[in-house]
Amino acid sequence: MKRVEGKIALVTGAANGLGRATAAVLAREGALVLLTDIDDAGGEAAAEGIRAAGGKARYCHHDASSPDDWASVLARLDEAHGRLDILVNNAGGGTYNDIETVSLEQWRRIMAINLDATFIGTQSAIRWMKNTGGGNIINVSSVAAFSAAPNLAAYCAAKAGINMLSKSAAVYCGQKGYNIRINVVHPGLIETRSGVEMARLATGAARDEDAIAMFTALHPIGRIGQPDDIANGILYLASDESRFVTASSLIIDGGFTAV
Repeated sequence: MKRVEGKIALVTGAANGLGRATAAVLAREGALVLLTDIDDAGGEAAAEGIRAAGGKARYCHHDASSPDDWASVLARLDEAHGRLDILVNNAGGGTYNDIETVSLEQWRRIMAINLDATFIGTQSAIRWMKNTGGGNIINVSSVAAFSAAPNLAAYCAAKAGINMLSKSAAVYCGQKGYNIRINVVHPGLIETRSGVEMARLATGAARDEDAIAMFTALHPIGRIGQPDDIANGILYLASDESRFVTASSLIIDGGFTAV
């Protein structure tokens, strides 16, 4: 039996990396998935790959930091399906700036694409899901919410904000009786294009292989993560297997934060 059979899912930032892997896993397990991103070529390719594998998927251009884009995407979903069962707020990113050098413009941009995007998506989904029987919201944060990186001031702040925003919203929905669960996933370093780029910037390594080796040494499990490591955790939270789980933080980091 497929674990999210017949569910309608929306995954933001789905053109590459964790979002792409998550969309593929949800589709494989029976969901109809709407992939959104600002990378149209990557998003269309990801959706086509899912369809080629026998899954159900569509792509839609979507700047997750834009309230207007959220309204448009959700209106399309409402017209086509009348409900949203699973929302994965995955879109995000950051730049390497310490507290002395980060500009206000950079700070606001990092907040917009991480914390603001998650806030808008979570709020919009709650307002809809409460009238259609409920649903699951999974917000993607980072181990940077717990482990302070000296050159990631804005990113750490945004990811920590996602954590507490999600918990507050989950408690609110529970007390209101909305049948909406909200949880947070905190990935460690994952072998994606952006993940390896961040590792190189953090370590100053000249080659990807050197950066990966340096970060591997920080993980007790003996390797860095793969996108499916995170996607499978999201699948668990999106499925009925986690029906007693809300306001929780699922850390998937190979032991990085335990050291």
